[in-house]
Amino acid sequence: MNPVVYSKGSIRFSRIEELEAVPKEGGFVWSEIPREALFLAGKVYRKYRNTGGRRTNPLPDFFIGAHAAVSGLVLLTRDPERVRRNFPKLRLVCPTKLRE
Repeated sequence: MNPVVYSKGSIRFSRIEELEAVPKEGGFVWSEIPREALFLAGKVYRKYRNTGGRRTNPLPDFFIGAHAAVSGLVLLTRDPERVRRNFPKLRLVCPTKLRE
């Protein structure tokens, strides 16, 4: 779990203590985003925009994908087609339904 994932996840919780329990229960590990991943995120996002990608795909999603790609991590996603289009070599876990 990196700072962007944490921030996006906070939307679903009313108290920080509730969010803090999730990584512990799920076996997640805290990890800062390496500079190489931040650089890659910018390049992939630029390619996405230059090939007609809409602004509705926010840059933070590219931070998450690039972090997983550079660090050799597996990414949990509900949108595997979009992730594979932008990070084709990334290993994904795609549950049929994530908790709402």
